[in-house]
Amino acid sequence: MPAAPDSLMRALRRHVSDERVLAAIADVPRDRFVPPELREEAWENIPLPIGAGQTISQPLVVARMCEVLELTGEETVLDVGTGSGYHAAVLARLVRQVHSIEVHAELSRQAGENLRRAGVENVSLTVGDGSRGLAEHAPYGAINVAAAAGGAIPRALGEQLAVGGRLVAPVESGDDQRLVVALRTDRGLAVTDLERVRFVPLVSR
Repeated sequence: MPAAPDSLMRALRRHVSDERVLAAIADVPRDRFVPPELREEAWENIPLPIGAGQTISQPLVVARMCEVLELTGEETVLDVGTGSGYHAAVLARLVRQVHSIEVHAELSRQAGENLRRAGVENVSLTVGDGSRGLAEHAPYGAINVAAAAGGAIPRALGEQLAVGGRLVAPVESGDDQRLVVALRTDRGLAVTDLERVRFVPLVSR
């Protein structure tokens, strides 16, 4: 199983300081999560198409999103927007259990195959509307949203986050799309804006 090339890890270290996150990125074989014709580009620090109008996120963005969640290793995490399964696989190295939801059934099926080939066992997959979350496994110690919400974090996701838990998501406002991190407190969500990003829209049905 190939490890992440040194050039990619050097690029990530300029922006990410969490050693557990960096180790997870290095360990997860990204080439197992891209279409066969794109495997030569799998370790580039770029997003790549995976079908159904979706992409596998840039490794730097995946690493940053994992870092701002400040994971301890004991969490049950909700991953919204399974895509290829890559982000879920990285999270799986960092937490106890990942529940990942994807609106496109074919992508979820392929993600299951990708995760199996990569030897990832602590991820469960569901086909459904990620904006509604997965209430049956809530509350979550952390929530990762890998698609852009319009205007604000969906209410259902905030409600499924445990007190003290953190949620990271891209949120779009006009032409501006930013990563935000939200901390669940007794009074609700405390939201902090982070860097600009570019994600596909969060599909709600």
